[in-house]
Amino acid sequence: MNSAHYFGVEILYPDALWWAFLAPIVFAFALWGWRRRTRERDLLIASHLQPRVLGGYSQNRALARVVLAGSATILIAVALIGPVSGFTLREVQRKGLDLVLCIDTSRSMLVQDLKPDRLTRARREIVGLLDKLQGDRAALLAFSGDVRDVAPLTHDRSTLEIFAGTLSPEDNVRGGTDIGAVLDRALSLFDGRTGAHEAIVLLTDGEDLEGKGLVVAKTAAERNIKIYVVGMATEGGGKIPDGARGFVRDESGQEVVSKLGRESLVAIADQTGGAFIAADASATPLEELFAKRISKLEGRQLFAGKERIPHDRYQWFLALAAACMLVEMALRERRGRDARTAQIALTNAKEAA
Repeated sequence: MNSAHYFGVEILYPDALWWAFLAPIVFAFALWGWRRRTRERDLLIASHLQPRVLGGYSQNRALARVVLAGSATILIAVALIGPVSGFTLREVQRKGLDLVLCIDTSRSMLVQDLKPDRLTRARREIVGLLDKLQGDRAALLAFSGDVRDVAPLTHDRSTLEIFAGTLSPEDNVRGGTDIGAVLDRALSLFDGRTGAHEAIVLLTDGEDLEGKGLVVAKTAAERNIKIYVVGMATEGGGKIPDGARGFVRDESGQEVVSKLGRESLVAIADQTGGAFIAADASATPLEELFAKRISKLEGRQLFAGKERIPHDRYQWFLALAAACMLVEMALRERRGRDARTAQIALTNAKEAA
């Protein structure tokens, strides 16, 4: 929440300051209306007849009603901007998970069987998940034939979103898809105390051809760390773009078709008690995994520091505004008996005319 300070008073909602500037304008229009009515009354009724025709009318009371109504408007506007004077510091304890997000950036992730392409869809899934995190920390790893540390475990979701948006195959040192290496690196980011609050999220289209990923998954299971996998491809697959040369070809000159390596990815997830979901099975597969499975994990108790609790003072201004409105409603511009007398006088004057 953004705040601002004015004359020693903190304003919690400075974006609502326009209300405070609008209120005097409304007040000014009310005064203008009162003056206009006064001029019109003077034109309609001669000044020496006004005491007889408008018996009991008080111009001061009419003005007082305008001032009271305008003051109430200004006081309500001040209450809306959230005036604060002083605050209390309170210790905050939160529960949270530690998640390592592993995203495949191999060239096959440029295949367009998922729209607009696998990598763009994977980046979108990461951003969607980050929006769901509350007190949780997340780290980001990118991998192909090599593994790259993009961001350590952090609560800074906005920075993670920015980094996720920059991931590209152009940063790869080696080609291929080394799932075992990225899972091993992910395990090393955890503190090793317990896996109850830790999980690995893997977004890839590749197969664990050499079984290294399954070996690391067994280690993760021993540490009670679950692996959740999103298969970023379809069963039918697609051709791998190769720039101006068209598509990637194998040694025999045939265009390579990259398909989802479902079987090995399911085995990795099952080994740890995690879960697998294909990207084409849900509009937001990673968010679905988080809602149904990951968010159910036991969060670790974290000391989140001290929370600043402001002492709101808007109640004072609302109370004054209410008082002004009550007085304004109770105040009459003329007394009841005098008003009836004035009406009789006006009727008699018309009959005499």
